[in-house]
Amino acid sequence: MTAAGLFLLICGTTRSQFVVYRLLVARSGILWSEGVHRFYQVSGLIVMALGVLWACGVIWNH
Repeated sequence: MTAAGLFLLICGTTRSQFVVYRLLVARSGILWSEGVHRFYQVSGLIVMALGVLWACGVIWNH
């Protein structure tokens, strides 16, 4: 989960031309238009934070 968040954060910051990221941007660009990269930066940070909390056992600890 943390790796996925890091991927989104880095690709959103660099506006990567990686195929997977381009597909995500093409799909969500319809809704977010110019803010699509900022959306992936923020989403990446949130997913990273949740991944770290989950790995530490703070959340979803059964």
